[in-house]
Amino acid sequence: MKALVLEEKMKLSLRDFPIEREEVMGPRDVRIKLHTVGICGSDVHYYTHGGAGIFQVKAPMILGHEASGIVVETGAEVTSLKVGDRVCMEPGIPDPNSRATRLGLYNVDPAVRFWATPPIHGVLRPTVVHPENFTFKLPDNVSFAEAAMVEPLAVGVHAATKAQVKPGDIALVMGAGPIGLVTALSALAAGCARVFISDVDDTKLELAAKLGPITPINVARQDLGNEILAATEGWGVEIVFECSGSPRAAEVVFDPLCPAGRVVFIGMQMHDINYDVGKAMVREARVEHVFRYAHVFPRCVSMMSSGAINVKPLITRTFEFEDSVRAFEIAASAPKGEVKMQIALPQ
Repeated sequence: MKALVLEEKMKLSLRDFPIEREEVMGPRDVRIKLHTVGICGSDVHYYTHGGAGIFQVKAPMILGHEASGIVVETGAEVTSLKVGDRVCMEPGIPDPNSRATRLGLYNVDPAVRFWATPPIHGVLRPTVVHPENFTFKLPDNVSFAEAAMVEPLAVGVHAATKAQVKPGDIALVMGAGPIGLVTALSALAAGCARVFISDVDDTKLELAAKLGPITPINVARQDLGNEILAATEGWGVEIVFECSGSPRAAEVVFDPLCPAGRVVFIGMQMHDINYDVGKAMVREARVEHVFRYAHVFPRCVSMMSSGAINVKPLITRTFEFEDSVRAFEIAASAPKGEVKMQIALPQ
């Protein structure tokens, strides 16, 4: 089975990898032929740094976790899927008996097995075996490319849920990368009347402005706090979503926040950060953190199908599987204007 393998930091190979013999079909499993796989920032970080926080690559690992495909085999007890179904897959498999899972918090189950998170292999390969319960059938009007965007969109939807968005709220999204943009779309779909989004990349900000009532702010030229306060009659925004992972952004999350507002940290911080607790206290700010998502994949698929959320403008480049190494080299260079790059596998 040819796969895209991270051999070690800054070394990728497209080579045969004997993972198929490790994947035994259970009665509630399906085998899926991969169609489209997105390149996530975490995949790129494993490539460029050899790890992310507590997750360190210690042996060759297949990359990729944002995926869609076609069911090619079903276990004896599978009832909701059949061969030929087009699907997307939630990449984290929790321990069904863990306390976190039994409480409905399966995304924070310490035993969760998540694709392309060491030591678990990802899905930049021809097929994968996956549980029926974490595999979701696609409506006819949702493409494979859109379906591979369900995974990052799930982060934004989970964040909007944690923020308890109310109709008419105004939000600020810090960072206009893929997660920032899907968070902005999720906030609007949840009821926000307006969203501000900040970044230093004018191309991404221009794209954001075309997605809905989203006001771009280039923090290389504009003072974020002053812009927000001027636009909200000095009140501030009800919600700040920190999606950039920048320590400098984390330091100022409370400046544009209104009294009793909410801050949601989404972007992964690679190092310890500082924020002004005094500014948080005088606002009685509520601070939330998200780790991946839980219970939102079906909602994301439904919103794509209904048109409530359109992720197609975020897909900016697609590579053939044979060009996977080059795709990661380009992604690692962080070219301006690129949002979501995807890899199409041979069919």
